[in-house]
Amino acid sequence: MRLSHIIRAQQFNRDILAEVFSTAKEMEKIVKQGGSDILQRKIMATVFYEPSTRTRLSFESAMRKLGGEVITTENAREFSSAAKGEALEDTVRIVDSYADVIVLRHYESGAAERAASVSIVPIINAGDGPGQHPTQSLLDLYTVEKEIGHLVGLAIAMVGDLANGRTVRSLCYLLAKYNDVKIYFVAPEVVKMKEDIKDYLREHNVSFAEESDLKAVAPKVDVIYQTRIQKERFGDRTEDYEKARGQYIIDKSILDIMRKDAIIMHPLPRVDEIRPEVDADPRAAYFRQAKNGLYIRMALLKMVLLG
Repeated sequence: MRLSHIIRAQQFNRDILAEVFSTAKEMEKIVKQGGSDILQRKIMATVFYEPSTRTRLSFESAMRKLGGEVITTENAREFSSAAKGEALEDTVRIVDSYADVIVLRHYESGAAERAASVSIVPIINAGDGPGQHPTQSLLDLYTVEKEIGHLVGLAIAMVGDLANGRTVRSLCYLLAKYNDVKIYFVAPEVVKMKEDIKDYLREHNVSFAEESDLKAVAPKVDVIYQTRIQKERFGDRTEDYEKARGQYIIDKSILDIMRKDAIIMHPLPRVDEIRPEVDADPRAAYFRQAKNGLYIRMALLKMVLLG
């Protein structure tokens, strides 16, 4: 089950997912014990062409907690040779001479696959534009399993910017591996889930429905997965952005109709789509979800570097 590159959610089958989650549980114990040196003398390069807080810092923390070293460029679009016109493939060919693994975030869909085609070290996709974010989907699935206790028979509402949301796209690919899953897509018209994901779900016999009323869906699901309307993906389409923002907000009125054993997730950052009053509710799982990102990324680094 040796992982080489981590590019897309579809590459994980249930056996590998089980191994990732089992390894993540080991990583939780390692963190509580103060860390490990199993990746001593290994170097990770984080090459981020788009802004990031949780993904970049959790990867860097993960590497250090396992005894490895980090080299990084936080805004490679402006502060690397990309600003001089260097192609991504050339950047990767250089960086893989310095590091044992490259964690890449890029603004173009498909960039991680391009990087993997030329790299001699593992590439981990940390988000490629509106394409995929496989490590986020892994930590999301891990969170659901920990919080809800099962993945088979799961009912989940995906809410917000589904057209541009690489996290929900990747999560759909993983959920399709489990039986009796029901997905509700709740989105403004201008950012509805794209047809390629819906076609994939049909091919894999996953039940889904497109809904417009969050209050009708909220009492039915185990998970509400909220996302922000991604202003940066609209470009100059400000009118479309204004149509989309603010339509679906989780506040006390949603908490009142949710099941007592359900949870609220969000890949973060949030803007105004979850009210601060929700944070104190035990069903608000998004900060626990972010913490799980450390354990999953520790597990993935161990698996790609040591097998």
